[in-house]
Amino acid sequence: MLGKDYEGQECALASTLEVLGERWTLLIVRDAFFGVRRYSDWVARLDIPRAVLSDRLRGLVDHGILVKRDDPDHAGRHLYQLTAAGEELWPPLHGLITWGSRHRRPSTNTYRHAACKTELGPGAACPRCGVVPRPADVLVVPRRTAAHHGRRTDPVSLAMRGRTRRLLEPVEVGAAVATAAARERPAVHAGA
Repeated sequence: MLGKDYEGQECALASTLEVLGERWTLLIVRDAFFGVRRYSDWVARLDIPRAVLSDRLRGLVDHGILVKRDDPDHAGRHLYQLTAAGEELWPPLHGLITWGSRHRRPSTNTYRHAACKTELGPGAACPRCGVVPRPADVLVVPRRTAAHHGRRTDPVSLAMRGRTRRLLEPVEVGAAVATAAARERPAVHAGA
């Protein structure tokens, strides 16, 4: 088994990878930006083993990327939210999403500055306004694509699908799933 540290390395990238470099960790952080806050929602969305998720969440909390709070709606459960240090990960995460969309698989979303609706450019900067908007000021806009092979059908993905939302906006699974499922069902016409 590989260790988590890069002993003997003195660069900042190596120390960053000690926090973010394990499998699943960046996907957990990505979903935290998308508004996932509950353990059960990460399990459903990522199909991640529970022991691995618990370990990654603990590490992200220990390293100051996420904060763990009591869930006021569910006794004994917790919510996880990005800290200010965690929110600083948006520009590099956007860069990785952009690279992946260009070289691996097209992204299902675009990211726009809420103030002017302009798509973000390199470094998550708004080319129109010349600023890097805070994550809460970034719109996640679904791309309109003809075919979606292998689309996720878990409740969290359904709650996020098909509507423009802001980064960090909490995902509420309940009623949103019913609405999303209704949007995806083909219309039934009288006499059909």
